[in-house]
Amino acid sequence: MSIKKAYPTVLFFDSGVGGFSVYRETKKLLPDWHYLYCFDNAGFPYSERSEESIIQRTLAVCRLINGQHPLDAIVIACNTASTVVLPTLRENFSIPIIGTVPAIKPAAEISKTKHIGLLATKGTVKRHYVDELINKFAKNYRVERLGSTRLVEIAEQKIRGYSVDLIAIKDELSSWLDMSDLDTLVLGCTHFPLIKDEIQLCLPQVKHFMDPGAAIAKRIKSLLDGVDVKNQSEKVNQMFCTKHFPEELQFKKILPLWGFDSLNIIEIE
Repeated sequence: MSIKKAYPTVLFFDSGVGGFSVYRETKKLLPDWHYLYCFDNAGFPYSERSEESIIQRTLAVCRLINGQHPLDAIVIACNTASTVVLPTLRENFSIPIIGTVPAIKPAAEISKTKHIGLLATKGTVKRHYVDELINKFAKNYRVERLGSTRLVEIAEQKIRGYSVDLIAIKDELSSWLDMSDLDTLVLGCTHFPLIKDEIQLCLPQVKHFMDPGAAIAKRIKSLLDGVDVKNQSEKVNQMFCTKHFPEELQFKKILPLWGFDSLNIIEIE
């Protein structure tokens, strides 16, 4: 009798569905693995929350899901959360914890004009961690920072099946429209690759868009290849959120397109 191969179970966590941009690259590279995805819509958006609140909510969600489905890795598919929660998660879990950070280093390596834009959430652009990345990898570059909650909301609506408001995107990017030598843009929020085409229409001078999804997928593979996985049972691909929402029934209809079987509500304090 042949023994079925067991595959790792990976949790992707974000305040919204922006982490889909990282998840889709991982599923493309590793299609047979088990995937769970949780978006903390009760806490959305994280850019408006305190660091302590983000840490506590992320830890609570990850503990709860790990109790239901033993995890082999956790991916914090949220730049804002990654800048604050990784040390705490690594103290509380013995499995790999993978974060997402703004791709300042590769942006500096590819920019010809030495003029880079960092498009992220309001929380991320202010983090000391981002200051350190810029000082380390782009010290002699002109780095524009733009924090936007509105673009996160637009990306959320797009993934839920609504049309994209190009005028609203252009308004958010208005301070960059006339920067003719801005040649490289760091998509410093996992939501933004989901509206990359629309951003590119508004900023035609930008030649390079730095999206970390593929690099994170390769990192996950390198960390988990050959490990003894915790879940030896049937394949599980589920999505979780932390409260009911108006478009829930419509949203459930698109889950199979992303490879998920069900949407479950989990409650955290």
